[in-house]
Amino acid sequence: MSRILNRMLVFSVVAIAGCGYTLGTQTLHDVRTVHVRVFQSESYRRNLDYLLTEAVQREIRTRTPYRLEDADTADTILTGRIVDIRKSVLSENRYDDPRELQLMVGAEVTWVDRRSGQILHQQTFPVGPQLTHQASNVSFAPEVGHSLATAQQEAAQRLASRIVDLMEAPW
Repeated sequence: MSRILNRMLVFSVVAIAGCGYTLGTQTLHDVRTVHVRVFQSESYRRNLDYLLTEAVQREIRTRTPYRLEDADTADTILTGRIVDIRKSVLSENRYDDPRELQLMVGAEVTWVDRRSGQILHQQTFPVGPQLTHQASNVSFAPEVGHSLATAQQEAAQRLASRIVDLMEAPW
């Protein structure tokens, strides 16, 4: 009986060790630190670049094993540019006042290994009629107390989550 149990134990250890499953997120093995530069923006909307930068840094701290460092000491550098911000009316009341609005934010992101200059990942999150599911898309209703400021915060958080998803190693 103990011989059968020993064989089953050995078989299960071999099966589990060789299956290729891992726990947690897949990360790049030689990267330990990242520097996030302040996102660039040519928009007249104030502070969205800082909101997005802070949201990306917060996502990196909470979801990844990477540490945030200065640009001079970090293994990698994450740069980004807000390429498009659109605010549109979704519905109006009978006096033509907006009841519900939509805020869309698109960005370009590049993650570079500072040591070798190699681009680790580059992605554009565009805003457009056919690609709105890729950009950060938030609706808000001023009549019930939502504001543009809260919508910008939520849009930055959603886009930051998608950006940090890029930092996981491909399967």
